[in-house]
Amino acid sequence: MAKLPADPCSIARTLGVLGERWTILILREAFFGVSRFAEFRDRLGVAPDVLSDRLATLVEFGVLSREPYREPGARSRFAYRLTPAGRELQVVLSALQQWGDEHLPRPEGPTMLRRVRGTDCPVRVGYLDEQGQEVPLADVAVIPAGA
Repeated sequence: MAKLPADPCSIARTLGVLGERWTILILREAFFGVSRFAEFRDRLGVAPDVLSDRLATLVEFGVLSREPYREPGARSRFAYRLTPAGRELQVVLSALQQWGDEHLPRPEGPTMLRRVRGTDCPVRVGYLDEQGQEVPLADVAVIPAGA
């Protein structure tokens, strides 16, 4: 069982679930539809014991669900699917990808594009106010609660 840090900081607690090596890449693959242990292992090249640990943590904290399946003639196994809380992490992964595209670009361009579904309209990760208007990063203040 994974233990969350006692730190009051939400970022520290979130990293207790998502901050281990391979976890974000496991989530990336889950967003691409990967759900089976062997698929994760083969696509990422991660050691089976590490993969088992990361999947267990993601299940424990409600990011993935674990569902049994059985192929004819084979033993029962588990598929891992994003929960609603896990799907919300798409914004986090997109923000990481957007940052990498801007600050660590590949000569051949990005490996993924973010578009409005059914269109060719690009989208960016950013801050929105309560009316849905984008707020420039320079205008965002991060203020400790209770201050």
